[in-house]
Amino acid sequence: MEEKIQSNLSLERKECPKCGAIWLNGVHYWTGTGQVGDTQTLSNLVCGLIESPKCINPDHKKGHIYGEKDTWSKRSQFIDKQLKKGN
Repeated sequence: MEEKIQSNLSLERKECPKCGAIWLNGVHYWTGTGQVGDTQTLSNLVCGLIESPKCINPDHKKGHIYGEKDTWSKRSQFIDKQLKKGN
């Protein structure tokens, strides 16, 4: 009988106990869309609002904003511009 070749494929899944963010094999994926995420943007938009010691985001630093990434301020400015265009 031939020996079966087995794959050493594995899947590691981590979920933040505070916000529910998901990492698969060390890669963050946005909940809802399944798209590859950005941990610095996640820090700006979610982790910084919650500020929990349970946060598992490796890029989250309490009080730090990654200015080149998406922020609530940038989103607010975008919405304001769109509203002004509509008037």
